[in-house]
Amino acid sequence: MRYKLNLFLTLAMAITFAFTSCEDEDTYAERRKTERSQISSFLNNGVQVKDTDTGEDLLNVPGGINVISESAFLSNDSTTDVSRNEYVLFNSSGIYMQIVRKGSGEKLAEGSSATVICRYTEFNIAADTIQSSNNTMSTEVLPEKMICQNIYGTLTASFISGVMMSLYQSSSVPSGWLEPLRYINLGRQGSSTGEIALVRLIVPSTEGQSDAMRNVYPCFYEISYQRGR
Repeated sequence: MRYKLNLFLTLAMAITFAFTSCEDEDTYAERRKTERSQISSFLNNGVQVKDTDTGEDLLNVPGGINVISESAFLSNDSTTDVSRNEYVLFNSSGIYMQIVRKGSGEKLAEGSSATVICRYTEFNIAADTIQSSNNTMSTEVLPEKMICQNIYGTLTASFISGVMMSLYQSSSVPSGWLEPLRYINLGRQGSSTGEIALVRLIVPSTEGQSDAMRNVYPCFYEISYQRGR
């Protein structure tokens, strides 16, 4: 009798777990559907955020984004035409990227590592607000520093310091931040003719920071990349 009771309880727990899992999956699927809708709206409308005190743009992303395929992107020397508001969509990750400047210097070569310094603005698309940035007066002394490695085609990175590491309490670099490293150059602003790479990204939750992954929302990033000393 005790065996039958234990078996019944085990089956009941399994059925309850199965129903709970299904509900969780349905909820997650619905949230992902909402997220895709939010990204679609952002592609159409863009965003403009102004400083309430100075009236200056904190972020200005034109709408009517022209999405191009990876094949078109690669056939055009891995560039996006900013004048046509082009962003390339990476189908495997759902990341959209616009390369504003490719930067001087060289790419992160296979089998090598580098310290990379980033300035960024993070815009929460779902909440329609700037969520974090190190481009403000209070954070300008806190550039993001990360150690990046190209392990023969696989990119990995860890934050050493910065706002992102402090805010999200993690050294993990969002996967979305690593995608540009395949195409941009890592140089320094060492001369008047030099330039630092600058990209714009639309990053779904699956490729984002820990809070975005947990709460399922997409972010827009404007990020500059330069090689550290």
